[in-house]
Amino acid sequence: MILMVSGRTDIINYYNEWFINRLKNGFVDVRNPINPNLVSRIFFSDVDLIVICTKNPLPIIPYLKDIKIPVLMQVTLTSYKNDIEVNVINKKLIIEGIKEIRKIIGKDNIYVRYDPILLNDRYDIDYHIKAFKKLTDLLKDNINYYIISFIDIYKNVKKHLNELKLKEIKIEDKIKIVENFSYFAHKNNSKIISCAEDEILLNYGLDKGECISANEVYRLTGKIDFKVQNIRKNNCRCLSSVDIGSYNSCLNFCKYCYANFKEEDIIKNNKSHNKYSSLLIGDLKDTDIIKVRRK
Repeated sequence: MILMVSGRTDIINYYNEWFINRLKNGFVDVRNPINPNLVSRIFFSDVDLIVICTKNPLPIIPYLKDIKIPVLMQVTLTSYKNDIEVNVINKKLIIEGIKEIRKIIGKDNIYVRYDPILLNDRYDIDYHIKAFKKLTDLLKDNINYYIISFIDIYKNVKKHLNELKLKEIKIEDKIKIVENFSYFAHKNNSKIISCAEDEILLNYGLDKGECISANEVYRLTGKIDFKVQNIRKNNCRCLSSVDIGSYNSCLNFCKYCYANFKEEDIIKNNKSHNKYSSLLIGDLKDTDIIKVRRK
């Protein structure tokens, strides 16, 4: 089993103590977002790989060396300010955190996500190119792969369109960004990869990859019997994972987020968090149906 921590919320940033408690207890419960009475119980003894996705990796650093399960770290690090990523910490701190993580788990096991890429009057093409150059310079020899993607118009994005003031990203815009990103990445001994983006971009320096690739999972686990998720456009080949997060619980309040779209619910859910509970949000109920999930 591949455990995702988490695509639904920033567990490491806001709920790291809970996550460490669950590791110590040996299992975690996940409430079904469609049928809340159903709860999946996952024992860490059944977990082959933990994929950690976060915008702030600092809280997990002291614990990484003690996690016995292989870890693949994906840190989202963009050039947006607090008008877009409202509560994300200072990016210089994130960069220093990435360097520390590289020392612990090795640069093969840490990816930087520069995504999503959006365009408006403030964050135009030249802005992104300059920012990515600076990023790759600062992280030279610490990162092998940068994952990029262009913004998709999810429900939460629609809600914030007046603030985002998005401009259409034309194919020629994507080509210019990819050409420049690829140049600066290669100059600093790394590559840019993407999943489910326009195939034409492969001609301009983009390497086709997956957020969770079969090759990387095999390298870390020695196993090949994982299913392909294949739920996105353009032949996404990411392997399936089990997400232990909860929607509407991330306090980053990023304006482009697909998983958190009602701020009053986010605040309410955050207040319901109990670091000693087996669930991320709230506690188990007598009416809950708990089923052990093995894969």
